[in-house]
Amino acid sequence: MSCWGGPVDPRGIRGYYHASAWTVEQAREIGAKARAQGVTALKFQLPELLEWVETNAKIKRAVRALEIYREGLGPDIDFAVDFHARPSPTVAAILLREIEPLHLLFAEEICPPENIRAMQRAVRKATTPIATGERLIAAYGLSEIIDLGIVDILQPDIAHVGGITALWKVSAAADAAGMRMAPHACEGPIGGIASLHVDAACPNMLAQEICGAVESGERNQIWEELLGFPAMRMVGGRYPLPTRPGLGFDLNEGALKKYPFKGTRPFVTAFHEDGAVGSI
Repeated sequence: MSCWGGPVDPRGIRGYYHASAWTVEQAREIGAKARAQGVTALKFQLPELLEWVETNAKIKRAVRALEIYREGLGPDIDFAVDFHARPSPTVAAILLREIEPLHLLFAEEICPPENIRAMQRAVRKATTPIATGERLIAAYGLSEIIDLGIVDILQPDIAHVGGITALWKVSAAADAAGMRMAPHACEGPIGGIASLHVDAACPNMLAQEICGAVESGERNQIWEELLGFPAMRMVGGRYPLPTRPGLGFDLNEGALKKYPFKGTRPFVTAFHEDGAVGSI
């Protein structure tokens, strides 16, 4: 039961895992592992950086990578692709046109969301669902995108948008505008669990992102030790709803002592082919 009422769906909240593949065989293997867990959706990245004006060869390589995902996964697993706001509006429009036959779950951050008019130009003729919102700040930071109806899916992050109440406000505004919600929560499972409370009461929920992988790794094991349950893992393709009071978890302080804070690490710097500093 969500602390906000509901749930709309007692089975829990549909989610997706992150994945990567470079060949059809690798995509087929990932798809088989996902099916075995009841996972119905995955998200991939573009295979390389794309500049503001790109060569035809590089665009073709990007399109071919997405074709590999669909060929390997088959028609029954949905997949999304995160563009990470790297392409220009023109390059994004070309890619969206080329990948229409692949029927993506959504294309994410096809160009910088802060440049709303540019994104509006890029998606003008697109039929692939468009998603964005994780880097936008506060509930009002998404108001113009909602008002202009630029995208189909909003991805506010509960840590960026202002917490549970702000995420709920964005969801309500999106619902009135005919938009779906696919919140972003990759800072750790606590934000993900808080998001699930909102998700469970939203009629326009599409999927929740908590940045896990098909195969559980060491990080997931650490979080399970700290929280007492596999918080970043789905069951049958859905994140179970919390059943305990409050957000629904208690931190294990004894386990926390095993992982003392060792200071912050600088963000990894990415470089373009010409040596210029870029974004990841």
